[in-house]
Parts: sequence; C-alpha cells; structure tokens
Amino acid sequence: MDDARQLIWEAATCSHCAALLSHPPRPVFQYHPSARILIAGQAPGARVHASGVPFDDASGDRLRDWLGVDQDTFYDPARFAILPMGFCYPGRSAQGDLPPRPECARLWRARFMDGFERLGLTVLLGAYSHIWHLGLASSIPVTETVANWRRYGPAVWPLPHPSPRNNRWLAQHPWFAGELLPALRTRVALALDL
Repeated sequence: MDDARQLIWEAATCSHCAALLSHPPRPVFQYHPSARILIAGQAPGARVHASGVPFDDASGDRLRDWLGVDQDTFYDPARFAILPMGFCYPGRSAQGDLPPRPECARLWRARFMDGFERLGLTVLLGAYSHIWHLGLASSIPVTETVANWRRYGPAVWPLPHPSPRNNRWLAQHPWFAGELLPALRTRVALALDL
C-alpha cells in the first residue's frame, strides 16, 4: 500500500502540463489497488475541476444510473477506481471541452494499471479511453465500438460518454438502453459481489 500512496501523491500533485492548461492543474481521480471496477473517462469538466470530485455533475448522475449503483458505492475507492485519460480539466474550445492532455496517459496510465490487485471490470467512456485501452485506431467511430460491446466483454465495456451532450445519440440508438445497459448492470453487480 505504500507504493500506492506514493503513486497517488505523485499524481495528485502533478503539474507537468501546467503551462499548457487554461486553469491551474488540479488532478481529479480516485484510486485504490483493491478496486474491482475501473471507470476510464476522458477528463474532468469545469464543474468537476471546481469541486475536485470525479463525476460530480450530470454525467456522473447518468453514469451511476447506467451502472446501477448509488453514490456511496461509486465513491468507495475499494470498489471503483476513477481514472480519466487526463486528470486535469483541459479547458474549453468553441466546440466544448478540449480533449484530455495526451501527456497524462503517458505519465500515469501504465503505473496505475500495474497497481491493480483485484480489477475485474473496466468501463471505457468515450473515444479517448477506447483508443488507449482497446488499441483502436482513432478513425473508428464510438458508435461502432459501443455497438460491438459483446466483443470486448466480459472484462471491458466500451460506452459513449454519459454527458448530456449525447442525449441525441442515446435516442438514436435504443439498443444501448434496451440491451447493453441491463447486461452492464448485471456485470457490475457481479464484479462488486452484490
């Protein structure tokens, strides 16, 4: 556990990208080596940057619903690790939040992944986590990856990002709520021994 504490401290105090960020660095993540489930997101948004709590926003409400868990379960680091591809809020562009800084994954991802002792399920949110964790080409659409969710299970589940910006996508793909989510909730309960 001392190695894990050291890793958490190093990542929490990281300022590697400070000169490239529009806000002061504030790494936001949750980790414990005994976590059963990894949530691999993209990067914190402005609200999460302000609170310092991962998924402390509408995306988090939707994600917890997708997973079938309450807040207490979700924020228990021995159950859920929450490691976005970029730990700090990357800022905004005219199209929305900027992508996660690529330096973050290169610095931290392998070190955290190597530290898991009981990981049984990895939930991938959005293209950046799909690309890194599944080794996919960036040209493969999120819809195609998510539609092929059975190919990656039972240990890995690619999902779209739970952002309210994806309401239209969810409405256009009813199989997501009708087929994928019930199977995901069952898999989450199994991974948590609920």
